[in-house]
Amino acid sequence: MSLFGALAGRVRDGLRRSRQLLGDGLDALLSVGRPVDDALLEELEEMLVAADLGAATASTFVHRLRDEAKRGRAVTAADVRNLLRGFLEETLEGAAAPLHLDGKPAVILMLGVNGAGKTTTTGKLAAALVGAGKSVILAAADTFRAGAIEQLEEWSRRAGAEMVRQGAGADPAAVVFDAVKAATARQVDVLLVDTAGRLHTKSTLMDELVKLKRVLSRQLSGAPHECLMVLEAPTGQNGLAQARLFHEAVGLTGLVLTKLDGTAKGGIVIRIHQELRLPIKLVGLGERVEDLQPFDAKTFVAGLLPEP
Repeated sequence: MSLFGALAGRVRDGLRRSRQLLGDGLDALLSVGRPVDDALLEELEEMLVAADLGAATASTFVHRLRDEAKRGRAVTAADVRNLLRGFLEETLEGAAAPLHLDGKPAVILMLGVNGAGKTTTTGKLAAALVGAGKSVILAAADTFRAGAIEQLEEWSRRAGAEMVRQGAGADPAAVVFDAVKAATARQVDVLLVDTAGRLHTKSTLMDELVKLKRVLSRQLSGAPHECLMVLEAPTGQNGLAQARLFHEAVGLTGLVLTKLDGTAKGGIVIRIHQELRLPIKLVGLGERVEDLQPFDAKTFVAGLLPEP
């Protein structure tokens, strides 16, 4: 059974604002009869940076376009669109990767700062897994944020997943310890661990996450099988800085990019992959459970910059 539903339509819907920014911008820039000269290339580079592709990526594409134009291979608006589409697909090559669910249980550590949608994403992933026939336990290891346990509990009910919790302020490592014991005893397929996300710049949080990872690895060989960071698309450079901190402390295995439906800067996907060299495993494209989808470069680029 497939873990997720149809992708292309939801990606296209979620990237509507980004598509308008790029598509309308290109249409205006590449007006009929306008030559691909230095002035146009400068404006194009500025537009790509505004779409949050990043200065380095925008500059690389503009240099390629200049070379193609000199050879007479990029003279029309369609030529430029096709070249950009191919360049984005090439840049994102290798960015997608499946979730590793081979462990029994497969343990997924969900990471990220408060407000990025981490607990909601954890709940959506649980619902997708249960819908695919997997048994799931949720571990409420964010014992600090007010309402976090209750929020995850509501998701466990919606998803039809079990949950391991303690009281507010409890030791997250104790919650994780109990959750691994329960998941092993009940032979569940997947254990999803929701973690704290406050004060991402403070060593105390990173120390806590390192401790959780150590507890998991001691209890279960190979765990955690995934360390996924949930990152908001609109956060831009600040989000990249956050991801670097988490990666240095815990060792991320992939990213989940959320809130693409709320930003006109879907191009941040390209910059994230270019700068962090981490796979993008999932994308959140809306509020519905089914709006959490696996990342696919070609589908993403088609949603970002469709063919005329």
